[in-house]
Amino acid sequence: MTGTLDAMYRAMFLIRTFEERVRALTAGGLVPGLVHLSAGQEAVAVGVCLALATDDYIASNHRGHGHCLAKGADPARLLAEILGKAEGYSHGRGGSLHIYDLAHGNLGTNGIVGGGIPLATGAALAAQRRGTRQVAVCFFGDGALNQGLLFECLNLAAIWSLPVLFVCENNGYGEYTASETVTAGDIVARGGVFNISSARIDGMDVCAVNAWATAATERARLGQGPSFVICDTYRFGGHHVTDKQDYKSSAEATLWRERDPIEKLRNKMLADGVDEADVESIHADIRAIMDKSVTFARDAAEPPPQDLTNDVYA
Repeated sequence: MTGTLDAMYRAMFLIRTFEERVRALTAGGLVPGLVHLSAGQEAVAVGVCLALATDDYIASNHRGHGHCLAKGADPARLLAEILGKAEGYSHGRGGSLHIYDLAHGNLGTNGIVGGGIPLATGAALAAQRRGTRQVAVCFFGDGALNQGLLFECLNLAAIWSLPVLFVCENNGYGEYTASETVTAGDIVARGGVFNISSARIDGMDVCAVNAWATAATERARLGQGPSFVICDTYRFGGHHVTDKQDYKSSAEATLWRERDPIEKLRNKMLADGVDEADVESIHADIRAIMDKSVTFARDAAEPPPQDLTNDVYA
């Protein structure tokens, strides 16, 4: 389905607010390990996921909280997982990098660069064999554009006309390295050489992303094969929460912040006649949801020691 402006704004504001709370909890020493936030990239997650059905699949990456929320995850359970609590999606065992929510078709966040690509490709093959008309989406960063696994999956998806969308969130950096210094060639051609429908779009414009995803999803359901897209976007924060971003220029960061996807959509809504009070009401609703989610996650129980060997196979 095509996302409405109201639904897209709510979803993006939820992701931004959720990750602000994660940043605060991390600063307070309550989050074990590092977390990777996606402020600035919300339009890609929301634009794509609002074009999907509940039983469609997604496979995410290390910067995946936004994908999880956009696909329908409960922010309270998601936050509990990040805090390592038993009420979390992976019972506190996976943390930020291993969030699995099959009820919403989420095959998991993934700490391996490009690790979600074969998961989505395999899910698409299974859907094709079952004849269910489901679609699978893999989200990956520009750092995965040079992974051989991506090319293998593009090839399989092309020759078997699999219902899979390959979505590259091109934020310009692989960890601390500018992608342009390590990536050769026309990156859109990564899909084109396999005769896959390929595009490059503004990843800071949720409407543009949603329009692409809606069309690509429909083609996939009709048996017309995979699609590949480069979504040009930007992470406002560092690679992880303690990254000082010394490798970025302030001028670059300022230019991208002026293209904030949430502010861009807010301005569009106001220009279309939406009342400022209605926008503020959305903000209040989301903040109330997050207040309850933080309380739930902080109060949730730690995994009991006797569960240590559950779901572990030898």
